[in-house]
Amino acid sequence: MNRSFVFLLASTRSDGNTELLARAAAEQLPGSTEQRWLDLAQLPLPDYVDARHADRPWPEQTNEELLRQATLGATDIVIVSPLYWYSMSSHAKRYLDYWSKWLATPDPGFKGKMAGRTLWGVTAMAHRQEVVAEPHVLSLHHTAAYMGMHFGGVLLGNGSRPGQVLADEQAMIRAKTFFAQEAPLARFPYEE
Repeated sequence: MNRSFVFLLASTRSDGNTELLARAAAEQLPGSTEQRWLDLAQLPLPDYVDARHADRPWPEQTNEELLRQATLGATDIVIVSPLYWYSMSSHAKRYLDYWSKWLATPDPGFKGKMAGRTLWGVTAMAHRQEVVAEPHVLSLHHTAAYMGMHFGGVLLGNGSRPGQVLADEQAMIRAKTFFAQEAPLARFPYEE
């Protein structure tokens, strides 16, 4: 099966360290691998409103259908978010919040369609201790587990000033093989 990646850029800074790290990893993908890059800052979604139990229909949002179709059209979904306050950016979180809507409408089969796909993360952070990114990593892992997806992990790099991540030798080495690794089916720790 041909792989198709959607990279969801979720930084408030274009061409930032996280995007540079993601692009370095994506350069290693075979030339035949489809790549789609979407900037969530340029495709804004309003704050998510949970209308699951409301008597009125869920409001359709600008850019929502484009993002939903891009998500469903990919075998591999990559959340490209810097580490903000030990978790993902508001753009990334808002995008994932909309998955809650997509579980119910317009196609209640969203969860089943996502099962078996792979969720990845790419993150640049100012800390040198990678353990501080654990809340972010767990959030993506548990999202994949709930959806029945594979989890490829999170490629972490160090960089705060523009371009600084390119000097993180370990991150650049990991980027060369990041998407080539076998991604296991995500499971919650209590299921193992």
